[in-house]
Amino acid sequence: MEQEPAEDAEADPTGAEDNLDEQDNTQVSLEPQKRPEEVKKKLDDTFFYTYEDVYSGPYATDDTEIPTDLLIFKHSFGYDCTRPVNLMVMDRHTVGYVAGNQVILQNLKTKYQKHIRSSCGGGIGFITAHPSKEYFAVGEKGKKPNIVIYTYPSVRPYRILKGGTEMAYVYGDFNRTGTFLASVGSSPDYMLTIWDWKQEETLLRSKAFAQDVYKVMFSAENEEHLTTGGSGHIRFWKMALTLTGLKLQGALGRFGKTAVSDIIGFVELPDGKVVSGTEWGNLLLWEGGLIKVELCQVGHKPCHEGPVSQLVFDEGELYSVGKDGVIRMWNFEVVDTADPVDDTGLVEMEPMNELWLGKNVSLNFITKIHDHGQSFWFAQDTSGAIWKLDLTFSNMSHDPERMCTFHSGGIEAIGVSPFTCLMATTALDRSVRIYDFSSNSQLSVIKFKQGGTALAWAPAVVNPEGGLIAVGFEDGVVRIIEVYDPKLLPGHAGHANEIAEINLKQVFKPHGAAVTALAYKQKGNVFATGSKDKTVFFFVIEDEYKPIGFICVPGPVQALQWSPPSYDKSTVLILCENGFAVQVLAPLRRKQDKVTTYHIKNLPTQYFHFYSIKSQIKLKEEIARREKEKEEKEKARLEWINQQKELGLEVEETKEEEPEEEPLPSIYIPEEPSPILCGFYSAPGKFWLSLGGYDSGFLYHCEFSHGEKEDPEKRKDEPFEVIPMQDTDNNPIHQISFCTRMSLMFCGMQDGSLRAYPLSEKGLSVGALKDYWYLNVHDNDNGQIRGMCCSHDDRCLITCGGDGNIFTFDLMSEEELPKELKVRIPPPRRGLEKEKATEDITDPDAYTIEEYKQKKEHEQKMKEAEEKKNRKREKLSALRQDFVFLLQKNQELPKHMQLHREEFEMDRRIFEELDRQTLQRIHLVQKQLAWEHEKQFIGLQKLQAQFRDSLELTLTVHAIQSNHQISTYSLLTVSEKYAPDKKHVDSKWAVLKEKWTALKEAEQTEEEILREISPVHRGSVAFEKEAERLKTPEIRKPTTRYIESRRQKIKRLVEKYDALKAKIMKRRAEWHEFQLKVNPSSPTWSRHCKSWVSVCDMPSCSMVVFILSSKKGGQDIFCRIIEYPGFEGTIKGPTRTIKIQFLSLHVAASRVTPCA
Repeated sequence: MEQEPAEDAEADPTGAEDNLDEQDNTQVSLEPQKRPEEVKKKLDDTFFYTYEDVYSGPYATDDTEIPTDLLIFKHSFGYDCTRPVNLMVMDRHTVGYVAGNQVILQNLKTKYQKHIRSSCGGGIGFITAHPSKEYFAVGEKGKKPNIVIYTYPSVRPYRILKGGTEMAYVYGDFNRTGTFLASVGSSPDYMLTIWDWKQEETLLRSKAFAQDVYKVMFSAENEEHLTTGGSGHIRFWKMALTLTGLKLQGALGRFGKTAVSDIIGFVELPDGKVVSGTEWGNLLLWEGGLIKVELCQVGHKPCHEGPVSQLVFDEGELYSVGKDGVIRMWNFEVVDTADPVDDTGLVEMEPMNELWLGKNVSLNFITKIHDHGQSFWFAQDTSGAIWKLDLTFSNMSHDPERMCTFHSGGIEAIGVSPFTCLMATTALDRSVRIYDFSSNSQLSVIKFKQGGTALAWAPAVVNPEGGLIAVGFEDGVVRIIEVYDPKLLPGHAGHANEIAEINLKQVFKPHGAAVTALAYKQKGNVFATGSKDKTVFFFVIEDEYKPIGFICVPGPVQALQWSPPSYDKSTVLILCENGFAVQVLAPLRRKQDKVTTYHIKNLPTQYFHFYSIKSQIKLKEEIARREKEKEEKEKARLEWINQQKELGLEVEETKEEEPEEEPLPSIYIPEEPSPILCGFYSAPGKFWLSLGGYDSGFLYHCEFSHGEKEDPEKRKDEPFEVIPMQDTDNNPIHQISFCTRMSLMFCGMQDGSLRAYPLSEKGLSVGALKDYWYLNVHDNDNGQIRGMCCSHDDRCLITCGGDGNIFTFDLMSEEELPKELKVRIPPPRRGLEKEKATEDITDPDAYTIEEYKQKKEHEQKMKEAEEKKNRKREKLSALRQDFVFLLQKNQELPKHMQLHREEFEMDRRIFEELDRQTLQRIHLVQKQLAWEHEKQFIGLQKLQAQFRDSLELTLTVHAIQSNHQISTYSLLTVSEKYAPDKKHVDSKWAVLKEKWTALKEAEQTEEEILREISPVHRGSVAFEKEAERLKTPEIRKPTTRYIESRRQKIKRLVEKYDALKAKIMKRRAEWHEFQLKVNPSSPTWSRHCKSWVSVCDMPSCSMVVFILSSKKGGQDIFCRIIEYPGFEGTIKGPTRTIKIQFLSLHVAASRVTPCA
């Protein structure tokens, strides 16, 4: 029995690092324990399976009359280049790749293809070649998928490996000798399996990780070592022989300080170290499950501008392959011996050589092949190419060669020529390609600035030569291109290299979003375009496409279909993504010079808003099932009673009590309407719909109602007929195409499969679609069929899907096929060689047709308004000149004959009326703005109350003789708690302020008195004489008393001034005497100061510069002192701090003492 993996810590991917100790060195023994009699017999080397028993063919229901060989696979024109690894080289000319449910082996020289279908029909997960190139493995997808080993070049199924995973294989790799095969599965098991593939035996198994695993690889030097990498992890495995058998041991790599990255590319070096890439382009060197260093280029520049997709160690050289289209060769010894130099862990190095393939190249995978003793590499380019490379990096190296090109990504639309075996495709890779599906070749390609989203080949009534194609793009632009044979141009015979060329004939932009549908009217005179911007634009077809107008619809347009010519009225069916169907009559062309907009508003329109009835259908089915069960039970009971009576037994015919039934399911209506995927007309006003989402699983027959003008959004329209489609609840129909020659309806499914339903003469009905033919074609996961059509003669069916593949099938048996079908390239238009190249629309923000029309209309209106203004201005100017002339004439008349200026006014009431109208306008504006005014006023009040009123006023003191000023901070108002204290302080300040104000007033009064009286002598005698002179009688008036008091105050001020001046003069004399006494040459002073300088002669300032030195003869201390009586401070020097204290000028030098 096989043992399950021992590690369960990986179940939580977020805790992978924390539980690493539990995961490391995990031993998983999966050696089957078998009894001797149960030992499986070894397969003989000559044993083969038959291909017919292995491959998955078409499926048909029992009662269908459709033959199983209805479709014969012919050719694959696409390439799923976005698949991580989708390139296998078998020899110098043959490559293999996965295409949906097929593996294509293509000869790059002859373009011949050989296809191998999958064995279970669920798709293919990986392909890988044996080191000897004699075998290749195909890992499939589906429930319990297989790995099939094929021989090469015979392509015979050699071995089938079963039970390696649950749902799909992701990657596989042979070891260097080719004896073992390692495979890894996808969700939900992520199982890593080691196979002895020649004996179809499982050697070892283990769960690789709890998240997506992208790749598994054997070590080239040690075949017992493996490495797996994937989403946010890398894991190192080794096969070890223990006492209990062969075991698989896995150690999870720790990122440590390095950011966690998805690991896509990695390789093991000969000494056991592992080099891996990162998402940001650097390389990681792993040793012992830890990151040793992170490698980058000089200047911390990443090794690649983007993710590293692959690392290859070949012949002693290390190559890195990047998504930036660059292959770099690194010095292996430098990488292997790299050690971190700082805490960042980054090590800078330069590549030895590099190869850049060009702009818009993104490499996924490279593989090597030897050709006549010379090695070449083939590269997979996700931009849609396969390259042949020479990585010898010598003077004789060959330039990169693009072997073949394809669309990149899913195919968006496809169209076929109405006359010959030509088809056109477009995709979001911004290209349009023309193919010849009779000779299986690509003829021409043209690229634009935006990706293509819709395509329609013009019918024969539009272009009899059959070379006109309309292509819609994601920026709303529609381009009309024409395919022609360049050899038929006059003067170009024999000079053209291409079989067919493409010319841009016309370009216009009807929409502001992606164009999703294009349709030509059956008569060929009207062309319609639909877009995601919820509009449908109509054009009349003449020599050029000229706009008629557009209509608005309730949702993004999904599809357009014109009514058949047999209908009485020509209408177009518009299907919207959000469940709306709209029908409008074909619009008539209008005279463009009389319309101001292209919007058509009066076009007769009918709406159908799909209302889900699937829940009702399921409810009726459940009721019918229960009724049938009751009837069967009752029938069985009656039969039993009759049997008992026949045996002569008496039976009481009492009805059994019925058990309580489960309640019936309630009616469910999805909140979001199910999207309409496709549809087609069945009769005038009637149509069939296929829906996705909840309402998938049925074809709905619907009809437009008549005479209702209800709001389309409020409508709830139900289909009147429903056809259940088997096994389509989770696999809806995306495309429907009819083959009139064989009366078949082909359906393209979401899982990439094809279905064919036989049609009766009565058309679609409930019983007619029970039997069908079925074949898996495109990839089952991302191969949704996006386009499907039959050739012009209904002998070939063409499909394209989201997996980037384009398949052609023959609609008959091989015996019926004509031997040769030669394509006819349409001839060029007459005069094409003389025409100038059409100017393309390259700006994605360019005006649409309607926007340009509105812009022109606006400019025309502005022009007309300006012209009208100019005419008015000219008329007013002429009137002014006439008026000035009359005034001059009036001035020339005698004074008694002159008219007053008021008499020139014809009617005063005119000016009064103008004033009244002006006031009315002012009042009207005030009323209109009253609410806004009040709102802004209230807002201002709130702001003032919040931020201004809550602050105390600031106090600012301005300098008198300069521009300096000092202000207090704006502080919040004191709260009520501290209001009493504030009031107390404010009262003190108020008293001081009053005193200060009184003093100021007194000083002003004194100045006025001094100005009035004669100059006052500063001596006391002069004051006495002046006092005697100003003596007044004893009985004085109040005014006299006040003046006397002010005089006395002025007298005291003058005396105080004289005393201060005398003191200052005394101090100046003392300072002068001190300067005479203190001499720098004095022996007493020289012990303390080396020199001194007296500075500043201001009477109120004494500034002395001392140079002091310590008593011990230490280093000099420089200090500058501004001396004032009572000054105290400290001076810091290089050796110690000196404390200075001035009490008076004479003791300054003696009070110099050192500080502690």
